[in-house]
Amino acid sequence: MLALMQLIFRYGFLELQNIPLALADWQYMLLVLATMSIAAGGYIINNIFDVETDTENKPENVIVGKFISETKAYNLYIGFTIIGVAIGFYLSNVINKPSFASIFIILAATLYFYSTSLKQSLLIGNFIVALLLSFSVIIIGIFDLYPVTFEENRAFMGLLFSILLDYAIFAFIINFTREIVKDLQDIEGDSNQGMNTLPIAFGTDKTTKLVFGLSFIPIILILNYINANLFSAGLLYGTVFGLVFILAPLVYFTIKIWSANTTKDFHHLSTVLKWILFFGILSIVVISLNIKHNA
Repeated sequence: MLALMQLIFRYGFLELQNIPLALADWQYMLLVLATMSIAAGGYIINNIFDVETDTENKPENVIVGKFISETKAYNLYIGFTIIGVAIGFYLSNVINKPSFASIFIILAATLYFYSTSLKQSLLIGNFIVALLLSFSVIIIGIFDLYPVTFEENRAFMGLLFSILLDYAIFAFIINFTREIVKDLQDIEGDSNQGMNTLPIAFGTDKTTKLVFGLSFIPIILILNYINANLFSAGLLYGTVFGLVFILAPLVYFTIKIWSANTTKDFHHLSTVLKWILFFGILSIVVISLNIKHNA
């Protein structure tokens, strides 16, 4: 999902704008590789520290200790993290912003501390996971737009960056909600492992009602976005796509979360949010092509 998202924003959005981009295609592939490498490292270290919890919650997904040893997993974590940071250092120098290499170091460090301690803190782990996903959208603007932004094109580049920011906020809200739903799904195993997730602290019923309330935030924001930026601009395809593939599933999620109370229910709703996130990201292609066709 992460790599696909970054590819969609580059080739389904920025490439259609007829603007200069800081990175050549192969360099952008390196940016995707760097992001994926750091994410892979984070996934591996998380699996190392989550063996006991995953054995109880999702035994079929356990990898460390089952398919690869813990030592090999640590080596893979170190390898992927070094690759991601090294590529980030190279790309930062390509755009003449060597200090930007610190972004990749901070991302890798955050994922490590998330896995080792922060994920056990109430809501902090959910917040960090959602924030890191949304930042993978913002980093596109940092490396591909910012270096080629000058006084002459500042207004248009600022507009494009604001669009990326809108999608980053959307990704954050949906993924933050999904992380809470996943905590609802894993409440039994998390409780046995001494975790302090929202469902454990407040109970399943109160947490589902909280998620129900939170679900209205993206509904209102997306409805307003569609009306203000798509419908009013006469972008029929973008409007229909947004209503059918993003807003309607969100309304469905809101209705279903109110009465959800089983692991199966929460797994289903987590999958619904995953598809909403996918179609939300894909909408940038539909909207870009709709604008190009209307023009």
